[in-house]
Amino acid sequence: MVESSKRRIGALVFEDVETLDLFGPLEMFGTLEAEFEIALVAETDAPLKTRHGQTIVPNRTVDDPLSYDLLLVPGGRGTPIQNARPAVDAWLKAQSLTAELITSVCTGSGLLARNGLLDGHRATTNKRAFDWVSQFGSNVTWVPRARWVEDGKFFTSSGVSAGMDMSLAVIAKLLGQDAAEEVSRITEYTWHRDASVDPFAVELA
Repeated sequence: MVESSKRRIGALVFEDVETLDLFGPLEMFGTLEAEFEIALVAETDAPLKTRHGQTIVPNRTVDDPLSYDLLLVPGGRGTPIQNARPAVDAWLKAQSLTAELITSVCTGSGLLARNGLLDGHRATTNKRAFDWVSQFGSNVTWVPRARWVEDGKFFTSSGVSAGMDMSLAVIAKLLGQDAAEEVSRITEYTWHRDASVDPFAVELA
């Protein structure tokens, strides 16, 4: 834990990260400025491009000696699953030992799974990429129909916009339902509160 009352969020970023995977959840957490401190963490401090071409600059690198209370692992075409990044993998494994909660959006769960972090847990991922991602976690119970899945300290969500629903569920867990409801009102976002309702699993089956 950080010395202040704020929880520190380490959001992993990489080239071609899916834009809403990253900024959707960060909008939800960032709305509660008194509760959360956000850092974009990358392999190096070089600027990166999102999937849609926006340039982002990391605040921190995986070599910085900081611990994070919450981890956010977004997805996207650039998710370093097949092309492993040893420094990123080491950071994820080390941070997961002490983090209060570990969250992922879309194909981000594939990165967690490949590193063995989801072994013995239930998890989900983007339904369009479900078959591909699930091959990286043979010891994971993959849930094909879920907006998000909570199992222990892991929250994994389906594709893209589902990360915002998951983030509100995390806020409700940490700070109470009223706090999550207030964030949904401030952001004018219709929160899908039932994690089991996943219409896209049906459409893409």
